[in-house]
Amino acid sequence: MSASHLDPKRFSKILVGVDDSPDAQLAFRFAMNRAKQDKAELDIVSILEEDEINIYQALNKDYIQNKRDDLEKHLQGYRKIAEDFGIKKVETFTAEGDAGETIVKDVIPHVDPDLLVIGSSSKAGVARYFGSQASYMAKYSPISVLVIR
Repeated sequence: MSASHLDPKRFSKILVGVDDSPDAQLAFRFAMNRAKQDKAELDIVSILEEDEINIYQALNKDYIQNKRDDLEKHLQGYRKIAEDFGIKKVETFTAEGDAGETIVKDVIPHVDPDLLVIGSSSKAGVARYFGSQASYMAKYSPISVLVIR
């Protein structure tokens, strides 16, 4: 086997899914290190999960908008950390729905990354009891997925 076949893969665009879970924090730190090492763009996404909102909250437009604003503000904190770490290009994205399905079906086609980095478990939600979001993304993602724990 020639040396060129042994060159490590370089990524140009890394997408990392974040929430406040410890595994997502590890995933974010890993993604930052990999993006810096590869001189890659870092795209950070967080999902406003519908199962965390009750019917009364869902009917209140101000409540939903406040949740979106809070999520966006939280993502700007991640952006600042990544930029301070030395990553040249950082983008943030928010979406709504089931985290795994939304990232695979909506975010990845829109962002077009070549690596998805996610934590192995999420912070909340019924889905963590009935099947892993990380497992779903690893199975159905059209790109390479790195699950961090």
